Amino acid sequence: MEEALALEVRHVSSSYRRRGRAQQEVLHDVSFTVGQGEILGLVGESGSGKSTLAKVILGMVRPDAGEVIHHTKRPQMIFQDPYSSLNPAYSVEWSLEEPLRIYGKYDRAERKRRVRDILERVELPEECLKARPSELSGGQRQRVSIAVALIQRPQFLIADEPVSALDVTIQAQILELLKKLNRELGLSYLFISHDLNVVYQLCHRVLVMEKGVIVEQGGVEEIYDHPQHPYTKQLLAAAE
Repeated sequence: MEEALALEVRHVSSSYRRRGRAQQEVLHDVSFTVGQGEILGLVGESGSGKSTLAKVILGMVRPDAGEVIHHTKRPQMIFQDPYSSLNPAYSVEWSLEEPLRIYGKYDRAERKRRVRDILERVELPEECLKARPSELSGGQRQRVSIAVALIQRPQFLIADEPVSALDVTIQAQILELLKKLNRELGLSYLFISHDLNVVYQLCHRVLVMEKGVIVEQGGVEEIYDHPQHPYTKQLLAAAE
């Protein structure tokens, strides 16, 4: 039986043109899949093309070539900096309800119920609902950001460096939460990071990207114990 897929990326290339400069390719012939319920890591240094790939997958950037096929509805993103992704003028409750209001399918009572359900999922107390982002800790804000991404019940999430701005203790708590959501909800993730140690803790498989090219991929144990590409070995050495 074939593996059920959440996402297929087929031979995607993408480039951009800076003013006064020649066109520069950012992604070159990128192909991979994400299985349903799988956590796939994507690692590479800053500027390697990871964030551009995320934008292509979510339809924010149109690729020059190739295609992205979603097998789930309403994919969402968890951002690196929840403070900038949450509206500072409004409460947590407003931020969580707004996607449901836009969707237009739920009455007020159902929106309130779903907001409280998702707050419990991300392990935040109900009193956080009336708070604004500036009144929360960094870890609490990231939990709210995860809740916003989950409120429409997607089955596929892109997590773009979601713990890099947090201290080590809070990082561990957020990673445990992501694991729990993966187990309980069957979520699939593309987890983007420059930190191989974080990817090792969370992911089932890993892609290594250098200059817009996937240079190596495999199970996390395989990549960590038996890296083949020089760039992978370089990243692992830097993570020690």
